[in-house]
Amino acid sequence: MSIDQTTVVKIAHLARLKIPTEEQKQVAGELNKILEWITQLDEVDVTAVEPMSSVNDVPLRWRDDIVTDGDKMADIMTNAPAKTADFFTVPKVVE
Repeated sequence: MSIDQTTVVKIAHLARLKIPTEEQKQVAGELNKILEWITQLDEVDVTAVEPMSSVNDVPLRWRDDIVTDGDKMADIMTNAPAKTADFFTVPKVVE
């Protein structure tokens, strides 16, 4: 696939970029070089490479799923400007 100056104009329009006319030919050349590099990547044999989710081969550390911040309702309710029983009271927003 080759990118010409009209394609650069279309891409610039879609990307909301303003590329001056005198630079459009240069941009087309740069985009063609990028496409050539991508074509070279297609030639790499990756059949023996396992898929990975990260470049670091370090397992995630797991922690026990234990609730440690419970029984603080009284502390939390001391910050309430207005409360009813164990709930925050707020002004009515929708009528």
